Amino acid sequence: MKNTTVLISGASIAGPALAYWLERYGCTVTIVEKAPVLRPGGQAVDFKGPTHMKVLERMGILDEVRRRQTGSHDTTFIDADGRPQAVMPAEFTGGAIEIQRGDLAALLYERTAGRCEYVFGDSITSLTETASGVHATFERGAPRTFDLVVGADGIHSNVRRLAFGPEEEYVRFLGHYYALADVAAAGPAVQSVMYNEPGRMVSLWGNKASAFFVFASERLDYDRWNTDQQKRLLAQAYQGGKWKMPEIVAAASDASEFYLDSISRVEMDHYAEGRVVLLGDAAYGNTLGGFGTGLAVVGAYVLAGELAAAGGDHRVAFRRYEEEFRGYAKIARKGNAGPFLAPPTQARITMRNQMFKRRLLLKSMLWMTDKFASNIDLKDYPAPASTPHDQ
Repeated sequence: MKNTTVLISGASIAGPALAYWLERYGCTVTIVEKAPVLRPGGQAVDFKGPTHMKVLERMGILDEVRRRQTGSHDTTFIDADGRPQAVMPAEFTGGAIEIQRGDLAALLYERTAGRCEYVFGDSITSLTETASGVHATFERGAPRTFDLVVGADGIHSNVRRLAFGPEEEYVRFLGHYYALADVAAAGPAVQSVMYNEPGRMVSLWGNKASAFFVFASERLDYDRWNTDQQKRLLAQAYQGGKWKMPEIVAAASDASEFYLDSISRVEMDHYAEGRVVLLGDAAYGNTLGGFGTGLAVVGAYVLAGELAAAGGDHRVAFRRYEEEFRGYAKIARKGNAGPFLAPPTQARITMRNQMFKRRLLLKSMLWMTDKFASNIDLKDYPAPASTPHDQ
């Protein structure tokens, strides 16, 4: 196999999942991550359907993912007086298995750290392709040359920007923002509740975080790394709210763990440019769309498998990766979680709530979700080498 030195940007889910397979196929893998350490916690992510389970099983981590799962729970929609209006069942948002993103990232790190190089606290600053590789420069580290580069660094992908062009050419803002906060004032986890006013939502004790916010907005101008600025934007968006909105937002302002981002969708015609290829949210992300983690893990399996099947010929492998995966990833090209989580009018809020009282409709929606999650025929790629975890 040729082209065996691979640089992966991003150490969340897609990057380490790909590293797991590439190392077993004989590649020397370096993973660079802007964060100074592996990120703990984060929102819950889920797996659903036989395709997701099959890939986790082939990775040898299905049992461990099940052991670390959070245990999802129903969410009750309430009015401004706290009175129940409807119940969103756990399987609607939690899939078959739900696990904290940080726990899944830690599990994948455990399976790869001894055999792959992780570089934390650094980021790629330029990529220059030559006839035989890609020359990469970094914010901190010395320049290096790799055979291939993979952008597995999320919707705001740095690699995509460097290799394909500006983010605004590939990422479509969908008119909403969301925020996650570790709110001590929420107290111990009890019943998950969600309260809506037109164009905004707050949830406590849900599967995303102890406090979860979604609100409609024009595009906001802010620094993605300035948490204090983001907290002020959240407070402005929730002024005059009823129920417990004021105290929850105030508590979020003091939260040690806080994250705010847009609800956006990545729209790309191709995933590869020369020796650079995109994986996961960088290529086909849709914020809060419910399929991101499954797409990342299955995509890593397909991309690594196609490289192995092509003997490392990146031109052949990247083309086959796109051919195999584009139909499966099209579910991420549709939908917008914003109007569902934060309906624009009171009538739409009521309509959304009523949907969960119709069992046949709900059952049909769950069936369709599993169908989309399994809409790919997994190939049996060359058998990779075993590791101590397989014994």
